[in-house]
Amino acid sequence: MDVENDLGRTQNPPSRAQLCRKKGRRLLVAGAEANKRIPSPLHHFTLHCNSSLSLSPATSPPHWPVPGRSPPPHHHLLASSPPKITPFYTFDSWNCNPPTPPPPPPPFLYFPFSLCDMGLSSLFFIFLAILLPLSSSSSSSSSEEAAKTFIVQVQPDAKPSVFPTHAHWYDSTLSSLSSSAGPTARVLHTYSTVFHGFSAKLSPSQALKLWSLPHVLALIPEQVRRLHTTRSPQFLGLKTGDSAGLLKESDFGSDLVIGVVDTGIWPERQSFNDRDLGPVPSKWKGECVAGKAFPSTSCNRKLIGARFFYNGYEAANGKMNETTQFRSPRDSDGHGTHTASIAAGRYVFPASTLGYAKGMAAGMAPKARLAAYKVCWDAGCYDSDILAAFDAAVGDGVDVISLSVGGVVVPYHLDAIAIGAFGAEEAGVFVSASAGNGGPGGLTVTNVAPWVTTVGAGTIDRDFPADVKLGNGKMIPGVSLYGGPGLTPGRMYPLIYAGTEGGDGYSASLCMEGSLDQSLVKDKIVLCDRGINSRAAKGEVVKKAGGVGMILANGVFDGEGLVADCHVLPATAVGAASGDEIRKYIEVASKSKSPATATVIFKGTRLRVRPAPVVASFSARGPNPVSPEILKPDVIAPGLNILAAWPDNIGPSGVASDKRKTEFNILSGTSMACPHVSGLAALLKAAHPEWSPAAIRSALMTTAYTVDNRGETMLDESTGNTSTVMDYGAGHVHPQKAMDPGLIYDLTPYDYVDFLCNSNYTTANIQVVTRKKADCSGAKRAGHSGNLNYPSLSVTFQQYGKPKMSTHFIRSVTNVGDAESVYRVSVRPPKGVSVTVRPEKLAFRRIGQKLNFLVRVEVRAAKLSPGGSSLRSGSVIWSDGKHTVTSPLVVTLQQPL
Repeated sequence: MDVENDLGRTQNPPSRAQLCRKKGRRLLVAGAEANKRIPSPLHHFTLHCNSSLSLSPATSPPHWPVPGRSPPPHHHLLASSPPKITPFYTFDSWNCNPPTPPPPPPPFLYFPFSLCDMGLSSLFFIFLAILLPLSSSSSSSSSEEAAKTFIVQVQPDAKPSVFPTHAHWYDSTLSSLSSSAGPTARVLHTYSTVFHGFSAKLSPSQALKLWSLPHVLALIPEQVRRLHTTRSPQFLGLKTGDSAGLLKESDFGSDLVIGVVDTGIWPERQSFNDRDLGPVPSKWKGECVAGKAFPSTSCNRKLIGARFFYNGYEAANGKMNETTQFRSPRDSDGHGTHTASIAAGRYVFPASTLGYAKGMAAGMAPKARLAAYKVCWDAGCYDSDILAAFDAAVGDGVDVISLSVGGVVVPYHLDAIAIGAFGAEEAGVFVSASAGNGGPGGLTVTNVAPWVTTVGAGTIDRDFPADVKLGNGKMIPGVSLYGGPGLTPGRMYPLIYAGTEGGDGYSASLCMEGSLDQSLVKDKIVLCDRGINSRAAKGEVVKKAGGVGMILANGVFDGEGLVADCHVLPATAVGAASGDEIRKYIEVASKSKSPATATVIFKGTRLRVRPAPVVASFSARGPNPVSPEILKPDVIAPGLNILAAWPDNIGPSGVASDKRKTEFNILSGTSMACPHVSGLAALLKAAHPEWSPAAIRSALMTTAYTVDNRGETMLDESTGNTSTVMDYGAGHVHPQKAMDPGLIYDLTPYDYVDFLCNSNYTTANIQVVTRKKADCSGAKRAGHSGNLNYPSLSVTFQQYGKPKMSTHFIRSVTNVGDAESVYRVSVRPPKGVSVTVRPEKLAFRRIGQKLNFLVRVEVRAAKLSPGGSSLRSGSVIWSDGKHTVTSPLVVTLQQPL
């Protein structure tokens, strides 16, 4: 999930750029990612720049055991029956000339791409996919080989006629694997819409044998994903009383279907009532699948479908504990209910959380229909289940898929979300995904495929002040959603820092379970550091130890970004600088005769906050670690302190001991930003049924804004400084303007194929993503991967001693505004960059007409230290006097090491 939380918050090997240049080969991943250090855990391996990646274990691997089947042609990862290894890798050698082919690898360790073409996160993913099964089974016999779930792609037209269905064929295929290869494998899911194949839990030997079958095209190791966890409609300009505008033009999203792939749904919430809605759309082919505490009558004309997918989860974890989870679409976490109501919740009044944010609750598309696809369980969200949900959702007839889930960034042909999203895009389904909560650091953005709309998080003009008053009279700003009895007015309470006075040092500083000494904490306010365990859980630890209140201080990483929580005791959150100030006050007081004291003053809800929006500190940032030429995130949307529906069975803090009930809860994360865009996409699709997913994304991006409600460039919450294009992409969404963007940058699946070809994916890899054999012979007409007809323009130059560098972008725009219109270009060039656009005028004669233009960029080399980089941004703007169509232009200079 991409709910913002603190759960799970380093040798110095050579960088990929250094190693690739050692033999004069070109590094295909540019920008800051090029100088990321290649991890050196585990055991010896040999690397080849554009030839092969080889893993050389201490014991010799077996020879290729498949008669008549050629080994993978290149890029080998060697491993087999696991040798006993120590958990450290070392670089054995780096060759940029094709080596003598070593014995071929087991196919489940076959990744057909070069190390130099891969992002750092991809390496971690591959190493984990290899090493976890190996290390866990190193002491066991071959019959006890560690099994792992794989997603298996097959050639669909290869099914023998003797089998009535593909499912029968898959079952027979798995049954044919000899018992000596491991326990009998079974099909977990079959895929037929966005992907052709099935998933199964296989031992390495079974995977090896499966690969020997000619109809098997790919084996993809499963990845476990995590969740990325309202006044926002008014903040976005969506007002119910407007006589015109996006809500009215789209009929509030009526009859559009949003599929929410998440933790399920709590159907009884008022946000999902079907009052005054018409019949279920005739196009709908989905089901309301019954399960524990979820009869088929749980669906209605609002929640028109619900399914749950758990085979991948149970294959990895064993049978689920049904005392803590529902084997059904019912939500036992709260995340899915929250995101679904943000996307398409009905109008509900009154709404609030523990007395905060009182008003009317509403989703972005209040009359859109919902379908819930439950894929996330207590141990995470498994790729095989996620892909099954995509397959079902597209087959059911959804118009939009909302996915607030993310994981490790890997190449697109190894990414189940990218693969499923491509199939959805090809079917005309818009896919919105959360960018992740890895901010404020760079290269943290996830879900980066260009056919996915990637959404970061910003603030809205509402907050929940809860200030700290220190004994020296100093007031420290903070935020909180605590709704219980407050501290005694006018009374100052003893204040301690848990890291020095509360217990056992480091653990105590984080207020972790069992770390606080009750004799030191009782009747005091405790200052706790943020990190490791959840923010609300720290308050529970303080409460158990007898503390009367908590101040939660950000660390340096979190900066000044504040997230409000429904704490279980009087508590507030303060920024990193404020935390330092409070610690200093406690230290000084401890050396005097006046002990440190404090209180917390809760001030309720404050509206019309300035500045807003601000880029949330946790929101993941670019550059794009897989495709630097595609700017990610695409846009930001409200994601901090968002009010939405909540289940009955979970307290608002999420802490197990919290038995409070609330119909709505306030959460933060890119998980909350994503469904805002999902709902907006439904409104735009309802207003413009002919628009493709790429057209909708273009409209959202080219009309986005980058200034706050003071008229100044948006700030970065973590630092208070001006934010950059890597923080917000094209900017903050502006729904009303997106309804009438004037021009759009459209794309077809064929354009994405050309992009993959020009990104050096092999035809075999491309087929994994697109389900079709790719012909890259015509891709060179596109020039380079940066010529994908995307609404943003981005290039990274490796300087290599060149005094001047240049490139060009070719773009095509489609007129969706006035039939006869003339657009003229203006350029805001990045600092020190020469930008020319030809032609400078585009004259349209009809709606739907397409015209092309070329952008040429030229820049002189900058003085940079080895490994340094310089990012410069500007924009290319087309305007006809009525519409303004803005594309970010980003130039990055990288100095090689």
